[in-house]
Amino acid sequence: MATDAAGLGRRRAAVFVAPALLLVAGFLVFPALWTVYLGATDYQLTGLAAADPQFTGLDNVRRALDEDQFTHSLGLTLQFVVGSAVIGQALLGFTIAWLLRDRTGPLRRIVEALVLLAWILPSSVVAFLWIALLDRDGGTLNTLLGTGNTAWLVEHPMASIIVFNIWRGTAFSMMLYAAALGTVPPSQLETARLAGASAWQQLRDVVLPRIRGHVLTNLLLISLWTFNDFTPFLLTGGGPGDETEVMPVFIYKTALFGGELGYGAALSVLMLLINLVIALVYTRLLRAREEAAS
Repeated sequence: MATDAAGLGRRRAAVFVAPALLLVAGFLVFPALWTVYLGATDYQLTGLAAADPQFTGLDNVRRALDEDQFTHSLGLTLQFVVGSAVIGQALLGFTIAWLLRDRTGPLRRIVEALVLLAWILPSSVVAFLWIALLDRDGGTLNTLLGTGNTAWLVEHPMASIIVFNIWRGTAFSMMLYAAALGTVPPSQLETARLAGASAWQQLRDVVLPRIRGHVLTNLLLISLWTFNDFTPFLLTGGGPGDETEVMPVFIYKTALFGGELGYGAALSVLMLLINLVIALVYTRLLRAREEAAS
């Protein structure tokens, strides 16, 4: 009787889980497998390869690794990730969380609301706002700085999208660090202060060791999000030239503008593998930290 009841329970659980599994299979697993398959063909939007694509194996991968355009795009993407996520968002988010940790009242609410507003607004909206801000003729930034007709998106394209992404994505780091700082016992900070520790020493010796796991988690998430961010295309279109052609933009232009869907799919698979490497590095660091703590 108990065996029948357990079997019935498993069948009921399977019935409830089945819709979710079908959705995962339909919207995640199947597209991923289809992308891998396309990456092993010469499939294109037009021409003979569109009507009768041929299996080419790893030729697209070899082509990507041999072409300077792929390595150039990968280098730009790493610059974008390190500059805007690993350095910019992480440091600015922690700084805001640290400065607001003991504050209450309207100032804290206003700062948090402004930071969150940049995060929740649609990408197309904030892109147009930043284009107006950085415009050569009558742009808000040129007016404020008195820099004349500086074309920021043309003369300083990578710096522009890095600053934009820092402004855009700092909210997540701020919220995560604010929650992490709440786990630091005030008694430890007070003891360190009474012992004569400076603010920097309290941060280095008391706070950072307690929130190291949160720091690694934050770096992992914002690095992956930034690596796959398509928003720079809305600001620069990958230009001028290819100076801001990060990997998502490079793949988009290759697959749709160039019509090389097979090659674009292979680039997507390579991009996925790079994301996995980044995730594994952060996971190993987090695991090593947990083992050291235990």
